[in-house]
Amino acid sequence: MSGSTTLHEYRTGWKRALIETKVSLTSIGDLMGFIMPTAIAIVVLLFMQRADFEGAPVSLGSMNMPSLIGMNVVFGGIIGMVGALAMDRTNGTLLRAKSMPGGMTGYLVGHLVSTAMFIGVTAIALLAVGLPLFDGLEFGTPDRWTVFIAVLVMGIVATLPIGAVLGALLDNPKNMGLVMFPVMGMVAISGIFYPITALPGWLQGVGQVFPMYWMGLGMRHALLPDSMAAVEIGGEWRTLTMFAVLALWAVVSMALAPRLLRRMSRRESGSAVAARRADMQRDW
Repeated sequence: MSGSTTLHEYRTGWKRALIETKVSLTSIGDLMGFIMPTAIAIVVLLFMQRADFEGAPVSLGSMNMPSLIGMNVVFGGIIGMVGALAMDRTNGTLLRAKSMPGGMTGYLVGHLVSTAMFIGVTAIALLAVGLPLFDGLEFGTPDRWTVFIAVLVMGIVATLPIGAVLGALLDNPKNMGLVMFPVMGMVAISGIFYPITALPGWLQGVGQVFPMYWMGLGMRHALLPDSMAAVEIGGEWRTLTMFAVLALWAVVSMALAPRLLRRMSRRESGSAVAARRADMQRDW
């Protein structure tokens, strides 16, 4: 009976994920929220097409296009989950899910799968845009496809639980800046828009702690000529280290996420939802 119930919960979560993904992909607001900042970043990279980094066979624009895909995977995984959990705690969706048998499992599976699907779609869309616009990108062999898919999947697996952990700790959408600003800080020190080797050594060390650097590195490995490894730390792609660091983040965050989410759900109540709504209305 327990196994049948669990299977039903996961099926419910999968159906919820398909509905949420369809709504997001057909919602002008959701699409513009992704398209506009990404389009601006691509325009900036196009202006960088004539800018070169010493020793690099491609322009800064082409060099950073793969990094932009990696950044969007991390940003979408973390901010997407944090935003969804924070909003659902305020509008009562989480409380309704908690009140239904197996509702929390279906709710979380739905959000995780929906966010993963949306990230995958947007990453492929960015790849489709980048390949014809930026010279020097290579994606014509099976080994390139394999690395791209492996890095994309590992990035999603690593970042979604991180977003769930942070979302469980954040009890009000007003506090999104507590997550947004550190994530933007990661962008600045992770070699996304300029080779990390141009930063001071201690900043290089800090940047390598977080998954955003490794996602950018993995995407550069998948899409740039092998000669581009010369401008990376140590002059190589460090593929095994990249997967190991992302796997470590996934394991740690997956261990923390269920405990924090259970604690979060136990604290949900009608009075807590009402207090959050009143707090937001006062700000408006």
